[in-house]
This record gives sequence, C-alpha cells and structure tokens, in this order.
Amino acid sequence: MGDSFKPLEQLEVDYCLKSNPPWPAAIVLGFQHYIVMLGTTVIIPSIIVPLMGGGNKEKAEVIQTSLFVAGLNTLLQTWFGTRLPVVIGSSYAFIAPALYIVLSDRYSVYVDPQERFEKSMRAIQGGLMIASIIPILAGFFGIWRIIVRLLSPLAAAPLVTLVGLGLYAHGFPQLAECIEIGLPELILLLIFSQYIPHWIKTKKGGAFERFFERYAVLLSIAIIWPFAALLTASGAYKNTSPTTQLSCRVDRSGLVSGAAWVSFPYPWQWGTPTAEGGDVFVMMAAALVALIESTGAYIAAARFAGCTHPPPSIIGRGAGWLGVSLLLDGLFGTATGSTVSVENVGLLALTRTGSRRVIQISAGFMLFFAVFGKFGAVLASIPLPIFGALYCILFAYMTSAGLSLLQYCNLNSFRTKFLVAYPIFMGLSVAFYYYTYIETSGHGPVHTHAHWFNKIVEIIFTSPATVAALIAVFLDTTAGRNHPDTRKDSGRLWWENKFWDFNKDPRTEEFYALPGGLTKHFPSV
Repeated sequence: MGDSFKPLEQLEVDYCLKSNPPWPAAIVLGFQHYIVMLGTTVIIPSIIVPLMGGGNKEKAEVIQTSLFVAGLNTLLQTWFGTRLPVVIGSSYAFIAPALYIVLSDRYSVYVDPQERFEKSMRAIQGGLMIASIIPILAGFFGIWRIIVRLLSPLAAAPLVTLVGLGLYAHGFPQLAECIEIGLPELILLLIFSQYIPHWIKTKKGGAFERFFERYAVLLSIAIIWPFAALLTASGAYKNTSPTTQLSCRVDRSGLVSGAAWVSFPYPWQWGTPTAEGGDVFVMMAAALVALIESTGAYIAAARFAGCTHPPPSIIGRGAGWLGVSLLLDGLFGTATGSTVSVENVGLLALTRTGSRRVIQISAGFMLFFAVFGKFGAVLASIPLPIFGALYCILFAYMTSAGLSLLQYCNLNSFRTKFLVAYPIFMGLSVAFYYYTYIETSGHGPVHTHAHWFNKIVEIIFTSPATVAALIAVFLDTTAGRNHPDTRKDSGRLWWENKFWDFNKDPRTEEFYALPGGLTKHFPSV
C-alpha cells in the first residue's frame, strides 16, 4: 500500500470537534441540523398518535414534547456523554413496541379517544422508563465498554454500514410518495453539494466553493418548499387521492392549527405512567437495538468530526447517557425512545463540519421551537417527501463511514472478504425475510402464545444493523481467531495500540475529556 493511500484515523474536515465556525455560520449550520432532524421527529408521532386515538392537537403536543426532550438529550450527550457532535432524536426502533402497546386489546374498551390516548401514552411511558435501566446499567457499570472491545474495524464495518444502509426504506420510497416534489429536491441537493463546488473549484478557485456544499440542505429546501406551496395553491392536487394530498400538499399536516402558541412540556404531563410486564420486555428489546445502532453512529460521528476513534470507555459513557435519554422520554411522554440521529451524522459529512458547538446550537433551536409551538409547526409542515430526498444523501454518507473502516483491514484476505460481505448480506436478508413474512401472514415466523416474546424477536431481527453486528462480532471472535495474521488483517492491532485505553493517545483527552476536569475523577467511566 503506497503512502498516498495509507490508513488515516482522521478525515480532513473544515471544522473538527474542537474548532468552531464563526458565530453567524455556526448558527445557520445549527439551524440546518434542526431542520434535518425534524423529519423523523414528525414521521414517528404521525404514525403512532392517530392509532392512540389522538388528533392534530395531540400530535402537535407530542411533536413539541419530542423536540423539547431531544434538545435536552442532545445537550446532555455533548456535555457529559461521548461529547461527540451527535443529535439525540426519535428512533424508528421504538415504533414496533409502541404499536404493540397501542394496539393491545386492553385499550379497545375505551370509547373516548382522549381517554384511550392518555391511557396508552402512560403505558408507553412506563415501559420506556423501566427499559432505560438496560443502557444505564450497561453504560455506567462498564458492561458496554467490555462488549465494545470485541469490535475490530472488520466487525465494526458491517455495523456502521447498515446503520445507514438499513434505513433505505425511508429514502427513495418516501421521496416517491410525491415524486414531483421529492425528485427535484434530490436533484437540487446533488447539484448544490456535488457539482457546483467542483465546478467553482475548477473554474474559479477560492473558498466560495464550500458555500453551496455546506448549506446545500437549506438552499434546496428554500427552492422546493415554495414550489410545493405553489403547486398546492394552484390546485394541482385538488382531485387527487387523500394519500397524495397528505404527502404533497403543504396544508394537510394539521400541525399549525393543532400547536399552541406557547407550551412548556413537563414530566408526567399525560398522567402517572403505568407498566405491564410484556410491554417492558418489548421496550427493553428496542432499547438494546437502539444502543447497538447508536454505537455504530458514534463511530461514524467521530470520523466525520475529525476525531480519533472513540475508546470503548467513551462509547460506554455515551451508552449510559443514552439510557438517561430514554428515562427522560418516559418522564415527558414522547411516545418513542431515543437514539443517535443518523441523518444528522450524515450531515456532518456533507457540511464537513464536526463542531460540537454547532450541534449544541441546534439543540437550542429544538428547545425554542418546542416552547413556541406555532413557529415550530410551520417548519414541521415541510412535506415529508422533501425529507426522503435528504435521507437519500445523508444515509449514504452514514453508509460510507462503515466502508471507510475497511482501510485498516487486509482486503486481500479471503477471511476479511467473507467477514465483511456475509454480515451485510445477512443483515439485509434476515430483516427482509421478517418484513415479508409479517406482511403475508400477519405475524412473524416466531409465533408462540407469548406475544411479547414474539415481538422481542421481531424487533431484534428486523434491525439490519443489529443482525449484522451480532454475526460480525461472533465470526470475528471465533472463525480463524488463532491464526497469526488474523489480528493484523482485521485491523484490531491498529485500534488496540492507539485507542483501546483512554490514555494511550494524547489526543483522546483533547477530544473526549469531560468539562471542568471531571475526567480526572471519572477516567474510564
């Protein structure tokens, strides 16, 4: 391998974790991160709340609560967790357990929709609060740190890759729900981020080339959103189906009318949480999936932020604070749990800005628009196909972070080739098998009398990243482990010698140390 292509544990970015853009640029970039995380924040309550019996008012309140808690969780993670520039937002992994609770027979007896909404919300809250014990114990008691030590670059590559690639169903399929809006958004995003910067660099030169790349998301939305409003106002969707109108029109979300002008979310606002045994176990399975997927996102965020690889102790610390995030989700009532926002990790790569300050500014926007609901509801009414177009780019960047880990591995080894491809293939294949089986049969392939157990298996095996991680770690630690070249071929020696212990690399203290000198008291938490 020539010097031009030697392994690099850090990428060349414009602003790394410790360096900050000028304040005007930082504020705009923080607002861009806020816009990106809105998609998932709106999508998940839009799925769950109507089935709970809630209307536009309840949906708006849940979205405001989710934004408020996301802002708190993001600040806690960037202050005391991994201290990486990650947004902690709503997780798709918790949709299945939330629907398991909401569609339970015990809530069908409630005729009043408001009463059904509150009862099911309290059950979700109780399940989340108890399930938060899993990541809290795993993180703060060092269990997750031990597990993360099993990851080599070879085993981490399928995990990180499928954290992004596994969300393919939320990309183009969501874009195609309104192709006349989603496709132009995708094309503009590609032009602004991939073509104009290189054209300016070739023809003109100078620093202006970064402008279109750094603000591609805002520039493209600023063009397509008014275009969608123009189509709506012109009556283009007047005679279309309700599904098309819901996806394409800018006035069908119901969020602006349902949101309050000023609202302060508070703990137990829906009443005292309740808990059932089966609900708790199902939520615990989702918490484990979110923890595994967040681990892959932490690794990707470190690369895109220009950091060294995070030591296992740092990822363990982040896992503990992710558990605190789930506890806050349960206390406030967000109807879903939290994880590292994959789309925001991808935005770090698109903007080449991994500044921690930018993410903390975005958390400020989350808190502001959660309190002043009408203003936040206007932005949350952006048609979802626009977000689908964004995901096509941002999830691809997340996928690339996993593939870049292969630079530490010997790709001329057939063992390496198999251990990269097999977990990725099986992660996608097993999840697809489960989804198609459920679609045709109405239940998963594991169909016992214990419905909560069936749902646990379904949650774990419908997560491509979780399946890939389990297979990759098992094979990497068992197949050919005693061969003398295995540790070198898998890249394990590279990470062990530099980043396995907190104090092995002096740069670790610079990037991941807790504020106020707390690292001296908690050196390996």
